[in-house]
Amino acid sequence: MKENKGITLIALVITIIVMLILVVVTIRISTKGGLFDYAGKAARA
Repeated sequence: MKENKGITLIALVITIIVMLILVVVTIRISTKGGLFDYAGKAARA
């Protein structure tokens, strides 16, 4: 039987999709939560 060594293409694609989903969720939370507005106000103070 042939042994698979290393990362398969399917595992790589699934990993990239999961990472993209995490990035989108993080961006939405930080923009809708007002994180950047709060950071701007803190920098001006």
